[in-house]
Amino acid sequence: MSADSVGAQYVAEFIDGPLEGEFDHRALVGGAAERRIGMVAAVDGLESLFWYDAVDERQVNGELRVRFRFDADDSDPVESDDEND
Repeated sequence: MSADSVGAQYVAEFIDGPLEGEFDHRALVGGAAERRIGMVAAVDGLESLFWYDAVDERQVNGELRVRFRFDADDSDPVESDDEND
């Protein structure tokens, strides 16, 4: 890993949805943070795909942080199935 690639990352902060409060270190793409990312996570033991869209970015202690908002319409449902048929 070169010295350039060490700084070529950012921190994704998930501000709502199933990943609310989570952080992920991600690589910059073409020198910029992604505007939309898909994350796979287990909910009630089932893997689901969740889409997040960037809402803003800022520098925190010299590190790029990007906040992402949950896109429920494009994501897998997150309903918990409490009833067994």
